[in-house]
Amino acid sequence: MEHYWNDEYVRFNSQNLEYKSPYGAVPCGEKINFKIEINEKAMVESVRLHVLEDNKTNTSCPHRVEYSMEVSSSYTKDNETFINYTCSIDSPAVPNLLFYYFELKLKNGVIKFYGNNFDELGGEGNVYDSFPKTYQITTYYPDSKTPDWFKKSIIYQIFPDRFFNGNADGKVNSPKKNSFIYGDWNDLPLYVKGANGDILRWDFFGGNLLGITKKLDYLKELGINLIYLNPIFKARSNHRYDTGDYKEIDSMLGTEDDFKELISQAKKRGINIILDGVFNHTGMDSKYFNAFKSYDSIGAHNSQDSPYYDWYTFYNFPNDYNCWWGIKDLPCVNEMSKSFVDYIINSEDSVVNKWMKMGIKGWRLDVADELPGEFLKALRKKCHENDESSILLGEVWEDATNKISYDVRREYMSGRELDSVTNYPFRNYFLDFFANRIDSFKLVKLFEKMKENYPQENFYSLVNILGTHDVARIINMTESISEIMQNIVYNNDFYKEKIAENKDIFKDSEIKMLKLIILMQMSFPGIPIIYYGDEAGLHGETDPDNRRTFPWGNENKDIQNYYKTLIALRNKNEFFATGYFKQVFLNEDVYGIIRYSKNNLDSFNKPLKENENNFAFVFINRNPIISFDVKLNINDYPEIFSNKNFTSLKSFFDKENIKIEENEIIFTIEPLSSKILLGDNL
Repeated sequence: MEHYWNDEYVRFNSQNLEYKSPYGAVPCGEKINFKIEINEKAMVESVRLHVLEDNKTNTSCPHRVEYSMEVSSSYTKDNETFINYTCSIDSPAVPNLLFYYFELKLKNGVIKFYGNNFDELGGEGNVYDSFPKTYQITTYYPDSKTPDWFKKSIIYQIFPDRFFNGNADGKVNSPKKNSFIYGDWNDLPLYVKGANGDILRWDFFGGNLLGITKKLDYLKELGINLIYLNPIFKARSNHRYDTGDYKEIDSMLGTEDDFKELISQAKKRGINIILDGVFNHTGMDSKYFNAFKSYDSIGAHNSQDSPYYDWYTFYNFPNDYNCWWGIKDLPCVNEMSKSFVDYIINSEDSVVNKWMKMGIKGWRLDVADELPGEFLKALRKKCHENDESSILLGEVWEDATNKISYDVRREYMSGRELDSVTNYPFRNYFLDFFANRIDSFKLVKLFEKMKENYPQENFYSLVNILGTHDVARIINMTESISEIMQNIVYNNDFYKEKIAENKDIFKDSEIKMLKLIILMQMSFPGIPIIYYGDEAGLHGETDPDNRRTFPWGNENKDIQNYYKTLIALRNKNEFFATGYFKQVFLNEDVYGIIRYSKNNLDSFNKPLKENENNFAFVFINRNPIISFDVKLNINDYPEIFSNKNFTSLKSFFDKENIKIEENEIIFTIEPLSSKILLGDNL
């Protein structure tokens, strides 16, 4: 009799504790348990688990270990008998990535493999005849923690030159030579470039540290408790990523005393400050390189006897050297040069010691992918010596758990390097969702993969980005997507009747969409970050347009008040920061999440300030035309409703009571709108 094979014979789900435990990332030295179910019709002779231990220095040649899986039990359902194969392994003693798949040897000699699904999103996988996609397990030091205060933060990012000029006379501090000063605060930024694209004159508006200090009450009212400042050290440019002197405040921004006052006044309001650490490169116009002889120092460009010479790599001294992305203005630093490490980290008067002793709460690291792991470890250690609850936030644009940079696997999430990273995928996923590039089913899978890959401490510390100085403003993105939406709708006969009924169907659609994305940012695990002016409806395409001045007096009050409302909701209810997180899939257009506590404890088993059993259902509908009637059965959500006697839920925005009748919650979610359903205590 010919042996018949069906891929449905095999069952495994990496995100289900029945098949793999513990969930997601695993501390070093802990048991990892696997179970795979196989229909007896598959006629399996043996099952083996293949584990590929990552080889950090040569990721194409992992260390392979095989484990025999033993029959542990069986069960019969619907006249089908499934056999359970199980095994347990020890996670490594030191952090390493593990990749795994299963090998099934059939009684007819055929070999089948079961691995990750074709999109490598975790969860249920696929059967392969060869070369299976692998599942990932992140491992980390068991004592790895991120500060609780950080997990409960709302970050406000400030590009100092463009935020506010605090001088009473409005004059610009210490204008730089050969620079361009705008005549009006509301002018649009531009670059004055030469024929070859080089910046001929850097442009400035005159925002300064005193201006930030004067606007602290505004930030406090907004609900901010952490400020991230783009670079403030002496430099030639307006963005100051071309550091001239790591130990000196740029005179256009003010003085060291101004900075001390900013820290002092911020702390009085419960606001912390982190600085931008640009440690991969300096400016060519710096005391260390000194290409223009602007400084009274012997820079590396001036002499091979310079104390800074070994900071840099010269191919042909002095004008041919390693620089960031080929930009001659930004010569790269040899970060592991002993004198550089001492200067930045180890010396008593090091850069890190100086500014942390002044009271900053940590650093955001520019281009973290360019910084060696040993440098990051030393930096984090020094930060913790200064302040045990300080944080190190790395600029990383992809999944930081498996990032390969310069052919080396990074260990950002091992518990010794970074506390958090910039979560650009968060922004990308939601923009893709609204642009109809993915549906809510794919969105659920993408975020579940994120949750699975990151250690819990780091997942709840991800900095969820909507805008930064490196990308177009979020409102510009929603305007572009609104145009895409309109083209799709107007070219679809299915929607013609709806359009005829409502000529204003797309009125303010970009604002509605923006609000839905903001709602998700404020509802998700991880830390929301607001790029200055986003809350005021500030527009801007990519650099330099995304660095416009804050529109004081011309804010979009609708957007601003929406931010205030949602920030207040998040700050009032701690389960939005550290509570449990579960996704809800309803249909391709409606995406939902639940945030909740259990017995007044969050997902870290720590008590919350709120009353017992708080929760929120949060739903968004991306469809600009169709409303959906939603029906939830409370029996599907035992984590919320088990042993509780709720008769209704409160709809947050419209204050409507949503009754629970016959174990069902029924409500309508309108086009491009949201629904927040809250428990009794909110």
